[in-house]
Parts: sequence; C-alpha cells; structure tokens
Amino acid sequence: MAWIYLILAGGFEVIGVTGMNKVVKYKNVQSYLILFIGFILSFSFLGQAMKTLPMGLSYAVWTGIGTIGGTMVGMLFYGESKDWKRILFIAMILAAVMGLKLTS
Repeated sequence: MAWIYLILAGGFEVIGVTGMNKVVKYKNVQSYLILFIGFILSFSFLGQAMKTLPMGLSYAVWTGIGTIGGTMVGMLFYGESKDWKRILFIAMILAAVMGLKLTS
C-alpha cells in the first residue's frame, strides 16, 4: 500500500506544480485551489508512504515522479521544448528511480 501512496503523492505533486504555473499566469481562485489541494494531498500521501518506506527512497521516487510529470505536462500542454536531450534526461531520471526501487 505504501507504494500506491507514494505514486499518488507524486501525482498530486504534479497537480500542485501545474497549479503553481496557473497561479503565475492567471492568479484566480481556481488556480490557487489546484496549487494548495495538490500540495496538501501530495505531502499527506508522502507522509503515509514514509511510515513504511525509507525516507531516502520515498523522497527520491516522489521527486522523480514530480520532475518527470511536471516536465511531461509542460511539454504536452504548455508548449515546452520536446528536444531529444530533454527526453533522454527524463529517461535517465526514470532509470535512476527504478534502480533505487530494485536495490532497496
């Protein structure tokens, strides 16, 4: 169950970061709600995951999901660069997170 919590935490981090981007652009109530609800749920699920999983592993996976997810949202919905180098480094982050899972 801890891994499900951790995946949810990473997903809600992506939602929080998306809300942050919306706040910068629009500064409306809906944007702030997305920001705060995303981060509140993200930290809540991260805390639940860390009751079972080691801190270092939890944090690395959480930030990896957030980094990859935030970058993918930026590329797909906000016109950010889809350069092959960015995709290569996303793959490297994914490989590192999977390596941490396999070695713990």
